[in-house]
Amino acid sequence: MLASNLGALANAPERRETTPVSASKNEDVGVVRIEVLAKPRSRESRVAGVREGAFVVHLNAPPVDGTANAELVATLARALGIAKRDVAIVRGQTARLKLVEVCGLSAAQVHARLGG
Repeated sequence: MLASNLGALANAPERRETTPVSASKNEDVGVVRIEVLAKPRSRESRVAGVREGAFVVHLNAPPVDGTANAELVATLARALGIAKRDVAIVRGQTARLKLVEVCGLSAAQVHARLGG
């Protein structure tokens, strides 16, 4: 029986999440986590769309001493129409691929406001 289950798993298609937005288990809290690909030293700070399962955010700041992270938080807060205190970088402070937590909005609202 175990061997037949392993064969079924080996033939199963690989599943990949198509949206960079994931909601917490408790939707009432309004905590949403998004994958973000930061592009520092860009001409202007803006959300540029979705690529490879992450929102692409161009930042008009260098990746030095946390200035790009601060610009990322400010850019996402502005695009989402919320306060900067409701946006936090959870993972990837020194990487371009980051996990960002957004409070006060549903997953659908975040997806719609960021244009994903």
